[in-house]
Amino acid sequence: MANKMTGTNIVIADASSSASQKVAIVEEPRKIKLIDAQIPTPSPEEIRVRIKYVGICGSDLEVYRGHRQAEFISFPSGLGHEVAGVIDMVGSNVIGLAVGDRVTCRYVWGAYGEYIVCNPFNVKVVPPRLTMKQTSLLEVLPGILHAAELANVSEKSSVLIMGQGVSGLLLTQVFSLFSPRHLVCTDLNDKNLHLARKYGATHTVKIPSKTTPTREALGSQFPDGFDIVVPALLEGDGLVDAIDIASFCGRIILYGCIGLCSATVDLFKVHKKRLEIYSTEPRRDIDMRRLFNESLNLVLDGLINTSEIIDLIMPLSKISEAFELRNDETNDIIHVLIDCDQENTYDAQ
Repeated sequence: MANKMTGTNIVIADASSSASQKVAIVEEPRKIKLIDAQIPTPSPEEIRVRIKYVGICGSDLEVYRGHRQAEFISFPSGLGHEVAGVIDMVGSNVIGLAVGDRVTCRYVWGAYGEYIVCNPFNVKVVPPRLTMKQTSLLEVLPGILHAAELANVSEKSSVLIMGQGVSGLLLTQVFSLFSPRHLVCTDLNDKNLHLARKYGATHTVKIPSKTTPTREALGSQFPDGFDIVVPALLEGDGLVDAIDIASFCGRIILYGCIGLCSATVDLFKVHKKRLEIYSTEPRRDIDMRRLFNESLNLVLDGLINTSEIIDLIMPLSKISEAFELRNDETNDIIHVLIDCDQENTYDAQ
């Protein structure tokens, strides 16, 4: 997908320029700064989006913490990719898209600002009845739908989703539509587990601490493990736990585990248990577009809720504070949106 990934090159604005925008950059781990940058102009094959909301994703947190470098760039860097916005300029060679279209974006970065330029491939038009608040998390859903397809869930399957953060709660909503026999969700927080039950979990298990193995937390429940295990956790150590709790000939869907892994991965156990391990991004562009369409339809049909898990909306001017709150594991905040365009309400949120 590297050829489809896009982002606006951040060009510092001249001090006398009136055509500038505020853009947030990560100067170094745990340090975010707002700068004045030029407003980008799309090429004939591009469009420009005036951004309303951008969610703080787990991948943004990993860069903020200094645990990994952002895609294709190093510090200082722009972050942000869960976009809800409005097209405000269309290149002369672009057809089908129009100024005023509401969109979400995928495979973009550097969106913590007022504008971003991208290709038509990177946007999905949404109808006006979908609020901006409901729109930005559409970006997450194609990968989640692909994860569910790869899992090959049947009515006899036992499924474990480890972690009920933003992605975990969306995974629970999608996997419940596949009607597994058991849909077990784990998390550290009661608030998240309450939503998981609401979204279709048949069992919820509170994990005492981040270092508690899932098998220990489950006790005598599910002694044979799970047919399908989906670690929806940032930490790479989640893979070790998933390998341990998967059943013989089980399938691990690596939705999360994008962070550092400090534990030893027992590859012999993978072979001995005959496990299958899958990543979750669609390999073909046409599949991503299909999954984008299906994701939107599920939200429009009222089957997936993309706004209930959003706890806070904070202005771009307070993005440093927003990241600190999102990074604080002692609170019960699930998701935070950054409002990049406070001048326009567009809707009631």
